[in-house]
Amino acid sequence: MANLPSDSLRMSRRGFLRATGVVAGAAALAPILAACGDSGGTGSGGSSDPLKYWDQPWGPASYNAAAQKITEEYKPASGLPAATYQVIPWANFAQTYSSAIASNTGPAVSSGGGFQAFQYADQGAIAYADNLIASWQKSGFADDFLPGTIESLKTDKGYVAVPSQLDMRVWWYRKSLLDQAGVAVPTSWEEWLTASEALAKQGIYGFGTGSGTGNSLGAQAMVAMLINNGGGIFDPDGKVDVVTDRNLETVNFIAELAKAGAIDPAAVSYTTDNLQTQWKSKKIGIGVYNAGLPEDLADTSGDLLVTSPLTALHGDQGTLYWVNNLMMYTNTPSQPGSEAFLTYYLQNYYQLWQQGVFPALPVLKSVIALPEFQKNTQKVKVINEWQPIAKTFAALGTNLSAVIAQVDGGQALNEFTQTVLSGDFDANAALNKLQTDISALVK
Repeated sequence: MANLPSDSLRMSRRGFLRATGVVAGAAALAPILAACGDSGGTGSGGSSDPLKYWDQPWGPASYNAAAQKITEEYKPASGLPAATYQVIPWANFAQTYSSAIASNTGPAVSSGGGFQAFQYADQGAIAYADNLIASWQKSGFADDFLPGTIESLKTDKGYVAVPSQLDMRVWWYRKSLLDQAGVAVPTSWEEWLTASEALAKQGIYGFGTGSGTGNSLGAQAMVAMLINNGGGIFDPDGKVDVVTDRNLETVNFIAELAKAGAIDPAAVSYTTDNLQTQWKSKKIGIGVYNAGLPEDLADTSGDLLVTSPLTALHGDQGTLYWVNNLMMYTNTPSQPGSEAFLTYYLQNYYQLWQQGVFPALPVLKSVIALPEFQKNTQKVKVINEWQPIAKTFAALGTNLSAVIAQVDGGQALNEFTQTVLSGDFDANAALNKLQTDISALVK
């Protein structure tokens, strides 16, 4: 697969209100979205109006062309609306959705930012997917989804969306550089530190990352490591709980990596482009990235490989992932129509992987089994080995919420990351500041 969108763009997609630059988050759209409650859709079938499906550019232009074809080939049952397809560019996409929903000109079904459904559900604009998922459980289609993916979209009020694709943070290594340094591929944090020390003697970094403008990879690597060591940002009840023994151990371990020369001192200012340049110029031997590193670098050498999940200090394994999704809206010409279309679309979007136009990780086992997907051995390894141990931002708990959009890649995490990557800090003080900063966000 080629033309995978850069990670810096993927970061902006994951949130929704955060991507607009609106500091107040969900509250800032409350006045706009309140209007939606007065003039929502019919919620039942029989409308002559078409059902609008809005989608983002999740790959090259050929992705949207293929997705449009699938949409337009939909043949609804009698009494249900047909579907139309519209591409919503990532530039200002959040404003596009908010203004369209406020004027009742928005979609009935859409893709979008990873936390968009949670945020609009809080404002009453999302049609919950409980009935749809129940029908899939009855038909057996629900069994085609990877474990935990459907459940990740459940809130106290119901399922805000259904899974469509995955994004995950995994450990990559460049085989030639490890061979040059005479070290084996690490399987644990201790082995990672040892390998980093050997790489440093060759002028190679063992923890390739960055936390400059627009680059959320560094912050996400921090969270992935907290999860890896059995910690996280929230406790099992969803309360902010950053200053824990496991998190302190993790931050102190990162300090050890820095002292071992594993972290480029300039990493605190690296943009995504800077980080990719470091990978391309073979200055990074090991690093944390998304599942599409070779595609992002246009590297077909076979030298970039995914490690198996690393075992942390107490034997834990884990990493951070996002379940991107498709959502339904209350303003629809037909709620049964929305559900029927969404079922059709997910049962036919395997074509996007067959045609090689969708660079994302699939959520359906039947898509993963396709020969076209199986050819990408590194992504298959990510699905087989990393997805079963991956966790969302909720980490020790299970329920996500709209506030996560303000945390994911936000200033609090970025400042914490830059402090830690510097290697010169007090772990307890850094975590206490992160606790204070995130607590202020979620109030």
